[in-house]
Amino acid sequence: MKVYFAGFGPGDPELLTVKAYKLLKKADLVIYPGSLVEAELLDEFNGEKVNSYGKSLEEIVDLIERSVREGKLVVRLQSGDPSIYGAINEQIAELEKRGIEVEVIPGVSSIFASASAIRSELTSPDIPSVVITRPAGRTLEKDEIEVFARTNSTLVILLGIDKIRDIAERVGKIRGYDEPVCVVYRASREDERVIEGTLADIADRVEKSGIRKTATIVIGRAIKTARRSILYASR
Repeated sequence: MKVYFAGFGPGDPELLTVKAYKLLKKADLVIYPGSLVEAELLDEFNGEKVNSYGKSLEEIVDLIERSVREGKLVVRLQSGDPSIYGAINEQIAELEKRGIEVEVIPGVSSIFASASAIRSELTSPDIPSVVITRPAGRTLEKDEIEVFARTNSTLVILLGIDKIRDIAERVGKIRGYDEPVCVVYRASREDERVIEGTLADIADRVEKSGIRKTATIVIGRAIKTARRSILYASR
């Protein structure tokens, strides 16, 4: 008995992996996060669709177990890639307790869709690392934004657009307020928007735009770097 946890990607249906697409075409039941994946994006798939938004862990796991034991092909859909704030560990642990095997199908993260939107690498010859993090909030008592700001890394901050002013101030105190920043709203989707600025002005720009959610914050000098990479042969 097996259930598939599949990444749906950042929103553009064409960024769905071939493997996930094939599973969705065959699925008898698709459990999707309706707050992150719009129902209409699943219209071409014929299986039953259940929105998991507002359901408890126990309700979701019970539904998966019951359906799998009935012989149904079940796909538990995740936005982006399941490994990035996908909250899959607790689901998998409960399913495995019940003797249900789990296979995870990766997806394109909004992190990489955002990098594509700004047409830039997240690393450079001088900046070899990327840090993915989020600010403290309802489910995180304390964050490590200052810790990461002191590193020579590009910072990618998820689930934090509503705290953009606080984030810019905290990072700016460490890196300087001229540090480049890009905010990408709904990366890869038809209504994608990119706001560029520095830590000094990005909060004003974002607030003026009206963006309040579904956005990625990218901070660092690697954005649109022009330095020649050593990957290219020298003449």
